[in-house]
Amino acid sequence: MQSNNRLGCLTGTGLVAALITMIALAGFTLASGGHMFSSGDLNAQTGETVGGVTSHAQISECKACHSAPWQSDTMADRCLACHTDISEQMMNVAQLHGAISQKDPTLACRDCHFEHRGATASLTEMGDNAFPHDELGYSLKEHQLTAKNEAFVCSDCHGEDISAFASDSCQTCHNDMDIAFTQAHVLSFGTECLACHDGVDRYGDGFDHNTFAFQLVGGHTEAACTGCHLDARTIVDLQSAPQDCYSCHYQVDEHQGQFGTQCEACHTPENWEGVSFDHSLSNFPLTGAHVTINCEDCHLNDTFVGTQSSCVSCHAEPVEHLGQFGIDCVACHTTTAWIPATFTGNHTFPLDHGEQGTVSCVTCHPTNYTTYTCYGCHEHTEANIIGEHREEGISDFQNCVECHADGREGDD
Repeated sequence: MQSNNRLGCLTGTGLVAALITMIALAGFTLASGGHMFSSGDLNAQTGETVGGVTSHAQISECKACHSAPWQSDTMADRCLACHTDISEQMMNVAQLHGAISQKDPTLACRDCHFEHRGATASLTEMGDNAFPHDELGYSLKEHQLTAKNEAFVCSDCHGEDISAFASDSCQTCHNDMDIAFTQAHVLSFGTECLACHDGVDRYGDGFDHNTFAFQLVGGHTEAACTGCHLDARTIVDLQSAPQDCYSCHYQVDEHQGQFGTQCEACHTPENWEGVSFDHSLSNFPLTGAHVTINCEDCHLNDTFVGTQSSCVSCHAEPVEHLGQFGIDCVACHTTTAWIPATFTGNHTFPLDHGEQGTVSCVTCHPTNYTTYTCYGCHEHTEANIIGEHREEGISDFQNCVECHADGREGDD
């Protein structure tokens, strides 16, 4: 019995037909400039020289980018073989491609960069979630919808060139939201929005200063931003504004620097009035009667620094002293009151000669300091005094200290 084996296309006729087809395809490919197996023209926009060419259109061989099925390297490997700067970026998460790679390690170059779409077609087209905007200095947290309540697309801020950013695009959009605030804000702080704004921190309308270390209370709540943040053009300028009172208020210092720069020692943020100065912080604490006197009683013509603190600078020696006691008032007096006074100087008569010990001035000088009496302590009858002194041959016995200089009985 004869077998019936079918050779199919492996017949002589089939092989000849296949050969003719291959020759025809090769001829057509050559005639069409080699584009038969290409999905489209390569991008012809020129740039820096990379891999010996300035544009992809100058690449003459497919294998420069496409590996054969039996080769182990991928198309991404061949991209990075030319674009060595991108390869370095991918090792640094602070760089664009490093951040992208960290966010999604499975992404390949062709997921964002497309070719064979024509000589002028864009090479870059990123998906909604591919670009790590938050990791590259500007978060989209506060930029989900435009002023028209539409979802943002890259070109809203970047135009046709995704690598460029025009700061006036911020103003264009924000004018639609609040033109009065935006124009005033730009006038005060300039047009370089990214110098202060990062998409998270909001230094503008509705900004709550009280979430920061320097809270605005009292009169500060009415202050304009530029009143403290003068000529601020960057986030560093804003955050480095001085927080001490004097840095802002030195130009209106009515004290002319006499009280130093610690304004809060006397004033509060509520207002300048209602001052409560703690005199104990100075070199002259107020005690006794000094506590209730007015500032201007001692500080004439609003002069504070250099005010004399000696008693005699305010209190001239009274005429009752007859120039006998000098100007060291504190030797006898206290700040509580002038009287009673305790003399502690060199008295012409010992003040502690009797059983009473030290006595007050009025004991001996009841009316004034020019006269004295011993009868404030010594209770004598006139007859006894006359009799005792006449026995000693003394007739002038009114000047006691002439004989009793030490307060003791006189010598015979």
